[in-house]
Amino acid sequence: MAKELTPRNENYAQWYNDLVLKADLAENSAVRGCMVIKPYGYAIWEKMQSILDGMFKKTGHSNAYFPLFIPKSFFSKEASHVEGFAKECAVVTHYRLKKDEATGEIIVDETAKLEEELIVRPTSETIIWNTYKKWIQSYRDLPILINQWANVVRWEMRTRLFLRTTEFLWQEGHTAHATETEALEEADKIINLYADFAENYMALPVIKGSKTEEERFAGALDTYAIEAMMQDGKALQSGTSHFLGQNFAKAFDVKFTSKEGKLEHVWATSWGVSTRLMGALVMAHSDDNGLVLPPQLAPIQVVIVPIYKSEEEFARVSESALKIKEELENSGHSVKFDVRDTHKPGWKFAEWEMKGVPVRIAIGPRDLDNGTVEIARRDTLEKQVVSKDSVKEVVGGLMEEIQQNIFKKAFDFRTKNTCRVDDWEEFKDIMKNRPGFVMAHWDGTKETEIKIKEETKATIRCIPFDSEKEEGKCIFSGKPSDKRVLFAMAY
Repeated sequence: MAKELTPRNENYAQWYNDLVLKADLAENSAVRGCMVIKPYGYAIWEKMQSILDGMFKKTGHSNAYFPLFIPKSFFSKEASHVEGFAKECAVVTHYRLKKDEATGEIIVDETAKLEEELIVRPTSETIIWNTYKKWIQSYRDLPILINQWANVVRWEMRTRLFLRTTEFLWQEGHTAHATETEALEEADKIINLYADFAENYMALPVIKGSKTEEERFAGALDTYAIEAMMQDGKALQSGTSHFLGQNFAKAFDVKFTSKEGKLEHVWATSWGVSTRLMGALVMAHSDDNGLVLPPQLAPIQVVIVPIYKSEEEFARVSESALKIKEELENSGHSVKFDVRDTHKPGWKFAEWEMKGVPVRIAIGPRDLDNGTVEIARRDTLEKQVVSKDSVKEVVGGLMEEIQQNIFKKAFDFRTKNTCRVDDWEEFKDIMKNRPGFVMAHWDGTKETEIKIKEETKATIRCIPFDSEKEEGKCIFSGKPSDKRVLFAMAY
């Protein structure tokens, strides 16, 4: 089965596409640029969703839902927001179809034109802030801490499963606050929450930082991001949190009466992660044999494969396997007993390896006689024979060990492929021939940032929060700089 994957070192992009398809995560749909997320892929997304939802609720957020359609006039109220999304909007202009009497074809009814066009939401700031105007009158109504799980549409010319699709799934938080300080604290809290999720559940090391003005979310005063390195050395923006200031409150005239009796505009944030995290999970950890899933997000953490030649042997093996399954499930692990008689054990091993199941247990008549089972771990492909009575302890230990090992491998890879560069020619060579993270000086101007991108296709991924003051010269212009920023090629 692994032979059906293009090796990473031959064509990384094709390896990724092959793996998403072969591991049954998703496939292209009949609608250009859109995908079908298959049950196994959706099960991973559900685990992500469940964990994140719990984290949001622990920090005081509630879920709500807002319309898919947004009146076009809403977008014109915040100038930079509409400019940022105008080229990606899908627009609904009519509300009815009819049959063409001449050809028999179904066509748009030209008499059913909408009085005002509707935008299929690319993001929900405008519709939500129009709503918040009705919800907020006094400081007693604040803060509002709302999250929405939804789909959005951004018309993409070049698409790739999970990483960039016309329609995708995400969560978007939208909060309203009485003070600037509270809003800034919220934006900071969420980017740290995202980093916690990425590192402790996805086993994905990330760098937290601020976006430059050029890379900032349309309509935001500041954007915080987490950036992760994929196995081809490119960066993947894996979550963003935006401090919106009072821009949307002013655009939609959302005011409140403060404790002092003054009428003031509300302060705002928005933040989100999407099914792009599925792409990050695949690209950061997997290998030429298939998916490698961290146990925290694996839909199936343990698969038990019976080995037998007769119905009598199957009955014996099944009895023991089911006891192991029950024991592991009682310990909190998700377990599948693969009893399909349409495939041989070797084929099953390859399939579950392709799907990234962290631990595989094989048990047959000889194992029953010896009181043992064979346990294989997906991350290293190592096998061990253990006592049947010690399976629960061994598997429990392996889950933690595999989670930590996957993170360490990704962290070490990022460290190996991150460097400090002060020479322009070296910078260009890295971006062209050996992509990775480059910490380099930048003079702080949009003009220089744009020129670097035009000449190398590299972008400033973020200004790391932990970037220390350091006098130097801009990698491109030679002008003074007081700190290094993170450059990389990016998805």
